Amino acid sequence: MTPWRRNRRSPAAERWLRQMVLGFSLACAALLTACGTPLSSSGAPLAATIVPASSSLPTPASASPPNIIEFVPGEAEPQLPATVVDYQGAQVTITSIERIVSLNGDITEIIFALGMGDYVVGVDSSATYPPERTKTLPNIGYQRRLSAEGVLALNPTLVIGDEAAGPPEALAQIRAAGVPLAITADPPTLEAPAQKIRFVAQALGIPQRGERLAAQVEAEIASARDLANRVTNPPHVLFLYLRGTDVQQVAGVRTPVDVMITAAGGLNAGAEAGIVEFKPLSPEVVIAAQPDVILVLTKGLESVGGVDGLLTIPGLADTPAGKQRRVIALDDLYLLGMGPRTGQALADLATAFYEIAPQEKRP
Repeated sequence: MTPWRRNRRSPAAERWLRQMVLGFSLACAALLTACGTPLSSSGAPLAATIVPASSSLPTPASASPPNIIEFVPGEAEPQLPATVVDYQGAQVTITSIERIVSLNGDITEIIFALGMGDYVVGVDSSATYPPERTKTLPNIGYQRRLSAEGVLALNPTLVIGDEAAGPPEALAQIRAAGVPLAITADPPTLEAPAQKIRFVAQALGIPQRGERLAAQVEAEIASARDLANRVTNPPHVLFLYLRGTDVQQVAGVRTPVDVMITAAGGLNAGAEAGIVEFKPLSPEVVIAAQPDVILVLTKGLESVGGVDGLLTIPGLADTPAGKQRRVIALDDLYLLGMGPRTGQALADLATAFYEIAPQEKRP
């Protein structure tokens, strides 16, 4: 197992620090040359890409710098064995974290944010953050369509994920092989990020570190919700999940994006149209929704050919959002992951909603 280094940053942390400094420098340069760039509450360019009426699809801005929890002097090293209770109430005991396979992108991001990424030996295809680390790791396939054989081939000492992982048969085979399998709940709530962080940290034997990161994320979410209070004229926001022409869905209630839209000060047009969870996009849904803003994932927007391709979908060009070409695109994991950057994503959304429509003065 990699030894811990006290009073100094790990190589991974050093890379993060260099990236954060570089990102800040680039942001400052961008602001000097483009004073119209929307800003987040922290003064950094928005992770959301607001596509103006006369432009082609720009390169999306990088998501906000990650949270990362450093090892501090006096803090206990990983304490093993560790025991967690999974989302189904089963008790799982972990005796080694030397080889971790992570089944979901949000869980992978949490592990890296906790400073434990060096122990990860495999990730699923939804694990895109941090990009320079996840791209180099063995890929076990998509989180909902996993193969037990692919996971076990990596000789894991711990397999960890959230309830989106599956299918159940693959998880059962992993358990039957005697590998500790720790699965946490992932409810569509703003409490989920801290809950998942604490679960992962407990499983890795570093509950103190997890508590610090969870508290930081909770504070960022609270700050973003305060920022959202400025949005006194909430826009109607239609979220579309797109994967080319094959998959085009609208999000309603009981979804993570509904939580994000409403917490950021917007109105979920899909929910107002009576949609529960996800429903196929249709002209009737678009007519009922009449959004002021269309919210999409960056990969989804790319899959339909950018904003021009998006507006060829029947009905969208005739909506208030379509007429103004008012589109916000965010990275998949950044918006929907309910992970360590949730507060930052929420703040970016709130700032975008505030900039979109004139705000009414409070009495």
